[in-house]
Amino acid sequence: MFGRAVLGVAGSPRVRSLVTGSSLSRPVVRRFVAGEDVRSALGAVRALDAHGVRATLDVLGEDVVRPEQADATAAAYRELVDALAGAGLARGNEVSVKLSALGQGLGPDGPARATERAHALAEHAHARGVDVTLDMEDHTRVDATLEALRVLRADFPRTGGVLQSMLRRTPGDAADLARPGSRVRLVKGAYAEPADVAHPAKRDVDLAYVRCLRTLLDGGAYPMVATHDLRLVRVAEELLTARAAGGAPAGEFQMLHGIRTEELRRLAAAGHVARTYVPFGTDWYAYFSRRLAERPANLAFFARSLVTA
Repeated sequence: MFGRAVLGVAGSPRVRSLVTGSSLSRPVVRRFVAGEDVRSALGAVRALDAHGVRATLDVLGEDVVRPEQADATAAAYRELVDALAGAGLARGNEVSVKLSALGQGLGPDGPARATERAHALAEHAHARGVDVTLDMEDHTRVDATLEALRVLRADFPRTGGVLQSMLRRTPGDAADLARPGSRVRLVKGAYAEPADVAHPAKRDVDLAYVRCLRTLLDGGAYPMVATHDLRLVRVAEELLTARAAGGAPAGEFQMLHGIRTEELRRLAAAGHVARTYVPFGTDWYAYFSRRLAERPANLAFFARSLVTA
């Protein structure tokens, strides 16, 4: 209920204008967004590397209404991949991309064209030693996104996918993706979804999370445990430690830029693969809104910052 209420308010054009136009909001945004350009993103990657933490980078931009915008986003990702390789930061790091940003929603042929752009990006990234993960969005896009994942994995098996434990369908999707080498980021979900497709109670979301994690591990997949819930982190830490074989990690931990930084460093220091989701770009509002909606603490932090600025 909290998340839906925040996202409902954030969707107001007036609220969007107030937040994006206020100089007071920028210092707060910087907690969750690494910057507006590739140079800022590389700086964040270097800072993470100093603590043994890897990165997955997201070029922010979801409101694509023309094919030219989707082409520009694809070009921005290729530039990012080239910058990572040129800076010697390709190894161990990856990029994450939303198919909506590649034009998935642009008419009847949108999903196919977005998949083509994603495939070209994966080919470009693979040649430079950078992995690609397809981000998941709201429930109306799950089928198209999983189909795009299937297409990309035919040529680039390391392409990562994302599942959201809040969706009632996800245990079935986890079973489908539970195979050796399958890289799957498991999240709770940050979209306002109707109760007929998503669990409204946190307890049910958490139970589904653990169930899906076990399913992925049992099938030999490589789960990317993306949560800031410390109870789930402890459960996952036990499961991944028990499944690690011959020193090879059974999975990894991921957290968002600016959230539980010390915990992620602790996991890295303990020998786990740890990764930060690093978003950057000028079109940050939708991403920022979801971060506020995820946890009351994030919204409280935002409010305090505005009052004390």
